[in-house]
Amino acid sequence: MEPSVNVLGGDLQPCSTSPLTGFYRNGCCDTGPEDRGSHTVCVIVTAEFLAMSAYLGNDLSTPRPEFNFAGLKPGDRWCLCAARFLQAAQEYAAPRVVLEATHLKALEVVPLDLLQRHAVGADDQA
Repeated sequence: MEPSVNVLGGDLQPCSTSPLTGFYRNGCCDTGPEDRGSHTVCVIVTAEFLAMSAYLGNDLSTPRPEFNFAGLKPGDRWCLCAARFLQAAQEYAAPRVVLEATHLKALEVVPLDLLQRHAVGADDQA
């Protein structure tokens, strides 16, 4: 696993334990060599993003009990693939980003200024 550092240079904060997220399903957007999708951007999903993701073939809303996945709903936090975040931003459907919970490796795909433009305010993160 890569060191747990966020895009701001601090300790990586948890993204979500309900729903349980992260490539390693530890609640954090940790990453490592086996995480080929770079699930490193902690987002707060929106209806627009979920619709775009489903349209592109990755339905994150539908429950998949066989994978112990209840499905996402607007307002849920999720560790999103960096490339999918970038694509969503290009399609004007990017969800909000929790910078403190977004792994430093996300910067290999997404520029920091783009993440900052979509960042939630401190009062939105509770």
